[in-house]
Amino acid sequence: MRSIVETWPAEAATVERHHGPVFMDAELAPNRSLRNPAFLALMIAIGLISFTAGMLFITIGAWPVMPFFGLDAILVWVAFRISYRDGKAREWVRVDARDIEVVRRHPTGHMRRFRLPTAWVKLDLINPKEHHSQVALRAHGKALVLASFLSPEERGDFANALADAIMRARNTGPAQDPGGAVH
Repeated sequence: MRSIVETWPAEAATVERHHGPVFMDAELAPNRSLRNPAFLALMIAIGLISFTAGMLFITIGAWPVMPFFGLDAILVWVAFRISYRDGKAREWVRVDARDIEVVRRHPTGHMRRFRLPTAWVKLDLINPKEHHSQVALRAHGKALVLASFLSPEERGDFANALADAIMRARNTGPAQDPGGAVH
């Protein structure tokens, strides 16, 4: 089983973008299937069930059990809040003839930007049929793992689209700036 340890290429300074065609401009976001109205309904249902069960235990004389029914509702609420916070993560992937730019926003709001040369990048889909599959861009002996929050099927689809975009970008010829200089 191959696995990759996430090592970071040098973070990109703010650099002027290439003025050529863009072959991929994707925003990746984790899936959160339970929206706020459904979350509210679920919490009300859990609260009612916990309260009813707690009252039942009080009536049979097992009153010390009551706080545990409130605790389970609080723990479910905390777990969902953490999940919603993690759902704020985003990755933007932009491919042009010169660079692959990856901008990563962590759930805390911290942003990181990476630039890798399109001509030198190797795309790897590691363990594609496994749940822990990884999409990695490799360049200059370093690797950047992308789309780690997607499902394995979504990671495979993303890897195929990214490979296609990289191939099309490489086939456009050398990257030129508007002044005509070749990079």
